[in-house]
Amino acid sequence: MSWRTDALRRTLPATALAMVLAAAMVLVALVPARAQPAGGEPVDVALVLAIDVSRSMSREELAIQRRGYAEAIASREVLRAIEHGPHGRIGLAIFEWAGDFHTREVLPWTIVESAADAQAIAALLLEEESSSQSRTSISGAILRSMALLEEVPFAAERMVIDISGDGPNNQGPPVTQLRDMAVDRGITINGLPLMTVDGFARYFAIPDLDEYYRRCVIGGPGAFVVPVHEWNEFPEAVRRKLVLEIGELAPFHDPWRQHHDGGVLPVVPAQFAAEEPYDCLVGEKMWRDRRDLFYDGGR
Repeated sequence: MSWRTDALRRTLPATALAMVLAAAMVLVALVPARAQPAGGEPVDVALVLAIDVSRSMSREELAIQRRGYAEAIASREVLRAIEHGPHGRIGLAIFEWAGDFHTREVLPWTIVESAADAQAIAALLLEEESSSQSRTSISGAILRSMALLEEVPFAAERMVIDISGDGPNNQGPPVTQLRDMAVDRGITINGLPLMTVDGFARYFAIPDLDEYYRRCVIGGPGAFVVPVHEWNEFPEAVRRKLVLEIGELAPFHDPWRQHHDGGVLPVVPAQFAAEEPYDCLVGEKMWRDRRDLFYDGGR
């Protein structure tokens, strides 16, 4: 590992280096990604929902997120996708994230195979409000998601991380480092970039957040992005995304395209062909240039 360590020291701050190396040491010690826990109940997918609660979101927007996820999980479309799977059940875990110092468990690993299961989760999501926290560490959210997938108590056919967020990574290790670690473990990362720009969000927003997610965040087999431009699109976007993830459908097999008009939200698959370079450190640079505007740690 020495040459990798030296390379990282030249490119990362000490705190970021420590986190990346700690993550690498944990991952190296794990069993191969496709090996499943002995005796675990079989599920079609082990799905982690990582929900952004960074300070750029208002209380109302946080509530919209909670309602959107609750409605989607209990929706007819998502339940149908679960029922049509080979095992007819999925494993689901949910947590909220902001900076790499803040993750909050909302739902521990839970089997979802019936309407009653889904409605119980929806009720849990609606029981309390989300609380916003400072900074935006997508890399920290991926690291926490990988730890959850390491501990999944089910025999999962697939492992998927579903990340929502309204800005680029601005704290913790570079997001591409953690994305590549997850993909190397056989994990797929999909993205729900929230491209709403209002209130505090405008200070750290980027106009091409969907492209940032596509180029810097998502990865793995069948990875895709569903961008949200207006908050009224959020519930449908979450339903659509969950159906694709649970059903292991490629974006071009999206059932929404068969039932909706031309105004349907786009699904953007990951691209693997060579492309022009993209700055995946744009969030870190924006934070460096603008952090003095805020006294409390900002977003």
